[in-house]
Amino acid sequence: MSYLFRTRSDPTLQKPASSEEQQRKVDDVRELLGDLQKEMPSFLSDGTIRRFLRAKNWSTEQAAKALKGAVKWRRQFKPEEICWEDFAGIEHEVRRAYIPDYLDKNGRTVFVVMTSIKSLTSTKERMKQLVYNLENMAMNSDGTQEENVIWMCNFHGWTLSSTPLWETRESLHIIQNYYPGLIGAAILSNPPKIFESFWKIVKRFIEPTLEEKVKFVYSNNSDSQRIMSDMFDMDKLESAFGGRNTASLDISKYAERMRRRDQLRGACKHANSNISSS
Repeated sequence: MSYLFRTRSDPTLQKPASSEEQQRKVDDVRELLGDLQKEMPSFLSDGTIRRFLRAKNWSTEQAAKALKGAVKWRRQFKPEEICWEDFAGIEHEVRRAYIPDYLDKNGRTVFVVMTSIKSLTSTKERMKQLVYNLENMAMNSDGTQEENVIWMCNFHGWTLSSTPLWETRESLHIIQNYYPGLIGAAILSNPPKIFESFWKIVKRFIEPTLEEKVKFVYSNNSDSQRIMSDMFDMDKLESAFGGRNTASLDISKYAERMRRRDQLRGACKHANSNISSS
């Protein structure tokens, strides 16, 4: 895991391409990928290639290299085979990290992480759940022109043992290398004072384009409240983030929704038989 000790490098930002130039670059990347497209046609969609291009500042060579690395990782990890049934018995973990049924005001997918809920599974299982959620969010983002995910972490009650440093690095590695171009904003809500030293270390491993999307918000700060009300319907937003929604996650409804998404993704052949006819 030598990648865990690499620090970020500052990219040379390039002007975003026009729609026509974007498609030409997508086509150029396809040429560079060659026969890999036949191996993973669903993954190597125009939307995925465009996301990697955005993350690599529209460099076709860098995007193709990153995609080849992602293909190699997918051969081993097989994220497309992960489905809801792999997590159906660990409701505690699902409540810790989930995709709610509302969007932000710009129609972007929301991902909620409650770091104060102590995980009861192994790191391997947590990484598997992270990838499962990333696969679903990537599906939502296919075809979008901008980063389409709002990542929200609630840090109330957070301690150093809540998110081990090496596990955080590994998560960042997966997000930045195998699912780049997804996150439009990362909301860190109510981090305690002790989080500051942790953040100083972690941000060294965050790419500049992702770090600039991070927003710290606090429930007792009027500017933070304005940020959240500008982004969300406060009736739908969880109270943990300053919203008026006090309902807990309904696991039964969530399970049905995720099984349907598995069917759309083509994950878990046996998932079809578990989907409600309603």
